Amino acid sequence: MKNKAVFLDRDGVLNAPVVRDGKPYPPQTVAAFQLLPGVAEACAQLKDAGYLLVVVTNQPDVGRGTQSREAVEAMHAKLQELVPVDRIEVCYDADDAVGSGRRKPAPGMILEAARALDVDLAQSFMVGDRWRDVDCGANAGCRTIFIDRGYREELRQQPDFVAQDLADAVGIILGW
Repeated sequence: MKNKAVFLDRDGVLNAPVVRDGKPYPPQTVAAFQLLPGVAEACAQLKDAGYLLVVVTNQPDVGRGTQSREAVEAMHAKLQELVPVDRIEVCYDADDAVGSGRRKPAPGMILEAARALDVDLAQSFMVGDRWRDVDCGANAGCRTIFIDRGYREELRQQPDFVAQDLADAVGIILGW
């Protein structure tokens, strides 16, 4: 039997983003990297229910040269200390990168993790707070949950579910 997974965006789902002019940005340092309230407990509930947890995150500031890969990896090390994630997939491509297939909304990060972890995508969820996350999950064949943070950007397609935060999303997943 294949595994089921919850694919999680990082900034705005697991940790607090920096919001400027209605748009979210990643923290720049490990010191600024803070889990959102209830995230550790929500992830523990998913693990207890038998879900693999996979972080899928675009980090284009590395590709743009405005963030170091080492800083991002240090944040991921901290994340792994705080949350029982099974895998972290990162796309470092800048916005204008073409053809990698990994940068959300392309499904490459989800598809690679699903192959490596033997995941049934039809029994899995993608949870995110931006249109790219919803489209990525749909493109990979997952159910999608949009955490509405009120950013100044429009969804391109409708998610399967809308949640207030990760704890709310966990309630949807466990009730499905």
